[in-house]
Amino acid sequence: MLKEKHLFTFLISKDLLLINSNQRIVCIIKNYCLMNIPELKKIYLDEVAPALLKSLGLKNVHQVPKIEKVVLNSSFGVELDKNGVIELKKDMTALSGQAPIVVLAKMSVSNFKLREGMPVGIKVTLRGNVMWEFLLRLIAISLPNIRDFRGVPAKLDGSGNYTLGITDHSIFPEINVERQRTNTGMDISIVTSAQNDTEGTELLKLLGMPFRKHSSDTSTQQEAA
Repeated sequence: MLKEKHLFTFLISKDLLLINSNQRIVCIIKNYCLMNIPELKKIYLDEVAPALLKSLGLKNVHQVPKIEKVVLNSSFGVELDKNGVIELKKDMTALSGQAPIVVLAKMSVSNFKLREGMPVGIKVTLRGNVMWEFLLRLIAISLPNIRDFRGVPAKLDGSGNYTLGITDHSIFPEINVERQRTNTGMDISIVTSAQNDTEGTELLKLLGMPFRKHSSDTSTQQEAA
């Protein structure tokens, strides 16, 4: 146990040095920078980024596509009561690690029995370590938990961003199925810094996104077998 009253910290390379007032090193924490980095981010820095730099023919590491943010949003109709909204907020908080915000209607629509100011959905934006941890759980645990899962569609929006629709949010292990009242779907939007769909698809593939194989690829594999 350290009993020094005045300690100064210095970050040298990947190590953290604790120095007292007499300018003597009290403690050295090896690989301090790697201790708080999510596993998927380590894979991106060590494997994905160098592979993209080579395959895309980029000259600067700052040109390598990266994940900027992940946006989760779930909409519901006027039939969902106040308790249902509260339960949905609890579920979204559990699976994202952040408190979501409630989206209110901006105008009234009589045909849908919608009034201005009524809650119509919830959303949460993930960045940093929380974003990487959620992506790892999504790719490695939640998506394979879908029954008869054969991959996700490999269609991006034209600017390198990817949106995935989920019909039942109970595929996430954080959701308590026994407490769940209704099956609620959500959209997961992965925003990247890619310039086009080719770069965005390559980035997500290397991160482990299980894209669905085309029928031509499947038939070729069957003929080879």
